[in-house]
Amino acid sequence: MDTQVLETIGFDLGHGETAVAKAKVESIEPPQMLEVNNKKIQITAIGIHPELGILVGDQALIQAGVTQLQIGFKQKPNNSPKYRQTIHNFVETYDRILKESKQIEGGEVSQYYVGCPSGWSTEERQEYQTLIKEAGIKKLSVIPESRAAFMQAKEGGKLGYNELLSTVLIVDIGSSTTDFTLVKSLHEMPLDFGRNNLGASLIDKAIFARTLANHEHKELLKKIFEQHSYHKFRSEIQCRRVKEDYFSNEQLYSEPATFARGFEFITPQIHFIPQVNKLIMEEIINQPLPELENKSWMQSFREAVNEAKEKLKDQGIVPQVVLMTGGASRMKFTRDVCAEIFPEPATQVRPDPEPERCIALGLARVGRWELRAAAFKEEVNKLCDSPKLKQIVSKHIPGLIDLLLPPLSDGLLQNAVKSGLKEWKDNKIRTLADLQSTIEQRALQWLKSDRAQQIINTQCVSWFNTQIRPDLATETDPICQKFQISKSSLRFEGGIDSAVVNPQLSFAEDVLGVTVAFLVSLIIAGGTIGSLIALLLTGHFVLPIALVYGAAFLGEGVRLNKEKITEALKTKIDIPGWIRFMALSDRAIDEMCEKMNPDLQKSLKKSMTQQREAFDELIGKVGQQLKNALDAKAEEAIILIQ
Repeated sequence: MDTQVLETIGFDLGHGETAVAKAKVESIEPPQMLEVNNKKIQITAIGIHPELGILVGDQALIQAGVTQLQIGFKQKPNNSPKYRQTIHNFVETYDRILKESKQIEGGEVSQYYVGCPSGWSTEERQEYQTLIKEAGIKKLSVIPESRAAFMQAKEGGKLGYNELLSTVLIVDIGSSTTDFTLVKSLHEMPLDFGRNNLGASLIDKAIFARTLANHEHKELLKKIFEQHSYHKFRSEIQCRRVKEDYFSNEQLYSEPATFARGFEFITPQIHFIPQVNKLIMEEIINQPLPELENKSWMQSFREAVNEAKEKLKDQGIVPQVVLMTGGASRMKFTRDVCAEIFPEPATQVRPDPEPERCIALGLARVGRWELRAAAFKEEVNKLCDSPKLKQIVSKHIPGLIDLLLPPLSDGLLQNAVKSGLKEWKDNKIRTLADLQSTIEQRALQWLKSDRAQQIINTQCVSWFNTQIRPDLATETDPICQKFQISKSSLRFEGGIDSAVVNPQLSFAEDVLGVTVAFLVSLIIAGGTIGSLIALLLTGHFVLPIALVYGAAFLGEGVRLNKEKITEALKTKIDIPGWIRFMALSDRAIDEMCEKMNPDLQKSLKKSMTQQREAFDELIGKVGQQLKNALDAKAEEAIILIQ
């Protein structure tokens, strides 16, 4: 995060109106609207006065002596010198007024976030940003107005957490354009299909044209408007205000004798008085307009909403919320059309209660959110890239081994030792050497089985929850506290995917080689088989065995002794089945395994602990997986930052 930036300035330079808001970066308090000429919302107008210099907003409209008056000049960036100079002067004047009135700091500590229609390309946004920078704004970003509307709805509590993660269609009805933007899981996707000229200012112009056509001095008025553009602009502003008055109070103007009226003084004898009521407005919004290919405003808007629905339908998407913003969203018929095309309960249509302020406030919020989210991610990345995660994992490796020992030992005894001993008892395995090989193969086979992996997964998750998670929380809680979000945002309270913490015992064969040898030594040295060998080695059995097996048993020229006979019994002799059956009952096998279990666990622990290189690899793998999981949690938590 740029630590120099202390405040974000949301600058909604609209085609019809302009508003500015400010948010403190280190605060989560709502942004505040700023005032220019003692008004929070100004008509987008600029003029030059011979003594007062450049005037903006209502001052440019009402101040006598103003020349070069212009309104509605926002458009895609182009190379027109007049356009570029107008934008330059307007932005520079706004910035100067805000700094002189001490409402913003300016310079390096203030970052502007300027809105643009969603349909603008990346190149057009960049060019617009370059143009505004030329007005002396050192730090600024150009942001789609739909993103600002979404952020304002999020922060204003108009969208729940699940809705934020679902699909939201934003319908931004501005003065010059109507933009459709789909926000799916926080990612924006503009739906651009050539309706960028569908702006509410067309209704202003239709009111203007109707008033002029019905005026008793229309020819004279036309000449005055041609010669004195400020009269025309001021009259157009009156038409805009009449439109806004009507749609803000439709019930008042539903009767034929009631009108929303405006007034513009032209000469003592000539006044421009636009007026509308329900009948007139219905006629205006349903009349063909050349700017819309001779379609009416109502028809074009309905077609645009339907087209948006079809485009979403092609993707299998039904938006959970249709969020309406832009000053013209106050026109009730636009809400009715959206509600008709996106009916409940599948979709909720939600108009913004303060569309005139929505974008400015949202832009300030977007700026603050971007800076704080970047700082938040930086803090999380710093933790992930530090040795702390690996240190936490390394610290608790002994605990993991202790958790793995009982189920691994039980599993090896049950699936390798018991089954092997029973088959040896039943004479299905010939020698004790064959038994050792069988146990080794079955032990490794079992350890790689789905059942063994399930046991390991369960123990690893338990290890994470009881040992890793508390230590991890001591590192993540201060980050959440710093950014004023719930500590649970970076905690794995819902558990963790076992794949994240599964050690995947790649050293299993090394461990088993030592452990199985130890197992067989336990089996042969002690218990029933050890007793059996001892019995076979008594004086009554040694000579018969030697006579039966002869040189094959003893080896030519080898002196007869207990050590050689014992070794031969282990590796070569097929002990008679009746002796095995009598000596090794199922109960004896169970008792043998039960006695071996503690020693087996000790052997496993010793073998696993000595595999330092394997556990170093494990620490690295689990540390990396934990980092990835924490990154994912951070991405989810970013939405909660204000």
